[in-house]
Amino acid sequence: MAEHLAPYDSVQHRDETAIAGMWLFLASEILLFGGLFLIFVVYSHTRAAGWALGVRQTSLMIGGINTALLLSSSMLYTLGVESARNGNARAVLHAGLGAAGLGVAFLCLKGWEWHTELDEHLFPGPGFALGGPQAGGAQLFYSFYFLSTALHGLHMLVGIGLIAWVCLRVYRGRGAPLRVVPVEVVGLYWSFVDMVWVLLFPVLYLIGRV
Repeated sequence: MAEHLAPYDSVQHRDETAIAGMWLFLASEILLFGGLFLIFVVYSHTRAAGWALGVRQTSLMIGGINTALLLSSSMLYTLGVESARNGNARAVLHAGLGAAGLGVAFLCLKGWEWHTELDEHLFPGPGFALGGPQAGGAQLFYSFYFLSTALHGLHMLVGIGLIAWVCLRVYRGRGAPLRVVPVEVVGLYWSFVDMVWVLLFPVLYLIGRV
């Protein structure tokens, strides 16, 4: 048992280290996304008209549906964490698969939205569809839009992979005591991904739309 726990002193020490490690990682991620939101604060004010022009081209319906999907996914996984604390492996498996499925649906819908925007020549650069004096501000918006949604999508892929890992671990461990900490650690990450989108949604789809 001591060899299995090395370099930790106890099971509690191992579990507390795992939770603390995820919080430290999320703190570094906040710095990354904080830089993106600083770009939003600067350019949405200095190039307000062009930025708002870009916002008005985004699909509010797709953004709204994706927000509902991600919030539902986060809620499902939170129920899974609670089930893990109660030792209900079957419920953890169902909640994890449901959360991952909603995450995949989010990415598919976002991919379709990207496809539509690329077809409409809304990617910044030569041939950008929006012209006039506010075109520069609109291109700045879409630079922020594609960068932030690509980063968020990458984090979602990682999160879906982690949820799949948790589900596989629970499935293979049927009949054995359920370890709660891996479920909780992944839940922290998935909640962070959800929180980032909740902040991105108004920035990309609402502020400046009217």
